[in-house]
Amino acid sequence: MQDSAAPILGFCRDCLKDQAALARRCRACGSPRLLHHAELDRLTLAHIDCDAFYASIEKRDNPELADKPVIIGGGKRGVVSTACYIARIHGVRSAMPMFKALEACPEAVVIKPNMEKYSRVGREIRTMMLELTPLVQPLSIDEAFLDLRGTERLHHATPARTLANFARRVEQEIGITVSVGLSYCKFLAKVASDLQKPRGFSVIGQAEAVAFLKDCPVTLIWGVGKAFAATLERDGIRTIGQLQTMDEAELMRRYGTMGQRLYRLSRGQDERIVETDGEAKSISSETTFYEDLSRPEELISHLRRLSEQVALRLRKSELAGRTVVLKLKTADFKSRTRNRRLESPTRLADRIFRTGLQLLERELDGTRYRLIGIGVSDLCDPVHADPPDLVDPSATRRAAAEEAINKLRDKFGKTSVETGYTFGQRRRDQ
Repeated sequence: MQDSAAPILGFCRDCLKDQAALARRCRACGSPRLLHHAELDRLTLAHIDCDAFYASIEKRDNPELADKPVIIGGGKRGVVSTACYIARIHGVRSAMPMFKALEACPEAVVIKPNMEKYSRVGREIRTMMLELTPLVQPLSIDEAFLDLRGTERLHHATPARTLANFARRVEQEIGITVSVGLSYCKFLAKVASDLQKPRGFSVIGQAEAVAFLKDCPVTLIWGVGKAFAATLERDGIRTIGQLQTMDEAELMRRYGTMGQRLYRLSRGQDERIVETDGEAKSISSETTFYEDLSRPEELISHLRRLSEQVALRLRKSELAGRTVVLKLKTADFKSRTRNRRLESPTRLADRIFRTGLQLLERELDGTRYRLIGIGVSDLCDPVHADPPDLVDPSATRRAAAEEAINKLRDKFGKTSVETGYTFGQRRRDQ
């Protein structure tokens, strides 16, 4: 967005040189990627989102995929984790069932997710973000809010220029692209980052916020999903501009606390701050089966393998968790979530698995499942995790055995040592 008032200076996103307001190409490098805005030097709150993150990494690592549609996902029974922009042109979207994605884009190259690789790249980018400001709030592996107030003296540049230089560094050093949204509040910063993807940099200032939002659909507001949008539709509310004409009391009478959110966000009022403790609140792993499963031995085998993956991620993240969460999805797409809080935090696959198994046993009633997942929440420092079990000495022996297995796997590879639970499953998967 751009204010059409007096001429203002901007800069080139590629070389960072100053640019006159009416310039269409950079005077220094010829790039058309110029940034102008009346509030450009005053805005400090940003949302950074990597462009088609998983697919971009795969294209980076295999240049032969550069001009091909790429889908990251698993099997015919899985769903799309992400799709490159070429695949999106054909109608492929995240969370779409894989068979529908392949119907829309049969020529697509399908790649199974490599979360270890994606997490590694995500950490590299996170480190670069923290070089800009300590006020970084991750939302996921590939996006975060940043507050750059007071960083001008550190970087000898305005937040806008610092962010443009960051985007350029990510592209040059990491090999993928990001999109940046810059505004005065979190809501509009996130909206802005979606406006010009990929390689975007959009600005929404305070002076233009209400006018910008007026014609936008109500679904743009954080928290308005399909169900609530349908409720608003029944009440004749389709645009944010309609919300702008309504009183706060009336909206709260109709929709409770959500009504207050509608009133404030429709006017660009968002006082949420960037919270630096916004790291992952849980660590989990799940799998969608090629065929629906109901046999206990098959489900248990997958549960063990997933528990080991969660334990590995906990160790690498130097975290432990106090609550074990089991996730199941039936053949008719109904979800079941069960959880149990532990007496002490854990990062052991054995404890995660055995707790998950107790939860799973109650669901083994002949129901056919298409997905199973296991995870831990209530994350904490591992210093007090997995104390010796005085009631069950065998648990202590299993913990020692697991530690020995982990050392062997770290040295010789993840499949160098198998448990009885996972060996047969690994053979069937090959």
